[in-house]
Amino acid sequence: MNKLFIKECPLCGNSKLESTMRCTDFYATGEEFDIVSCTVCDFTFTQGVPVESEIGKYYDTPDYISHSDTQKGFMNAIYHRVRRYMLGKKAHIVERQSGLKSGRLLDIGTGTGYFSSMMQQRHWQVTAIEKNASARQFAKSHFNLHVLPETDLCTLSPNSFDVITLWHVMEHLEHLHETWDCLHQLLSDKGELIIAVPNRKSYDANKYKKYWAAYDVPRHLWHFGPNSIRLLADQHHFQLVDSYPMPFDAFYISMLSEKYQKHSFPMLRGLYSGLVGGIKSFYNKERSSSMIYVFRKKNQ
Repeated sequence: MNKLFIKECPLCGNSKLESTMRCTDFYATGEEFDIVSCTVCDFTFTQGVPVESEIGKYYDTPDYISHSDTQKGFMNAIYHRVRRYMLGKKAHIVERQSGLKSGRLLDIGTGTGYFSSMMQQRHWQVTAIEKNASARQFAKSHFNLHVLPETDLCTLSPNSFDVITLWHVMEHLEHLHETWDCLHQLLSDKGELIIAVPNRKSYDANKYKKYWAAYDVPRHLWHFGPNSIRLLADQHHFQLVDSYPMPFDAFYISMLSEKYQKHSFPMLRGLYSGLVGGIKSFYNKERSSSMIYVFRKKNQ
């Protein structure tokens, strides 16, 4: 299997990298991967992940939530209940930030299509992109959505979208800079780029360390904090205009993290940890388990 070994920091070019911890793929294989940080800018990533063309087996399970609709088990049931709430919140953010009640939206990594379908129902013209063929088929059969494969992304017309969304997708993408260049090309000059990612500077990430479920190695290649996402955006001529915490993520992530540590009563312990994390993020949103960032193009 071909693996990706990064010798220089993708953000600042520094070659002095240090391994900060070793995380286990608790979800699928039990394999271990190093988490590496840049000694200059602190950008953090998973070292030695399978290359994009060969990583499919790590997603190849009917229980991988982003690509399936299973509600089997307590964790999945919670995920789906929270998702229903978050769909409305995401739509509100899109419409509030863009100032539009309808427009042209590109949803990258649409998964099984729930968000894209809802935005269509709200009279948005939606283009959806998804790598996983089974997820695309689910979106077609359940929502009658025609979802494009990821290879079609940069064939879309420049400056053609009012809003581009990536909900927990950026952390998966091997070709980081190429993706941001493509996003800049596709977004209209006054458009909004909305990105949700796990926050490695969160309360729960600090508490659980190598057991933090949102490291999700090797599926998550990049591990963003507020500073690193701003630096990356700046390099690609985007400016941060707003951000939102995702406090509900802390409950789900904490319960999984407790389970990975094999603690007794992981659900109750996770609920308590999620509550503490939610309170801390209320006073400082940049400690939230996940963050939503809103960017616009810089004035040229």
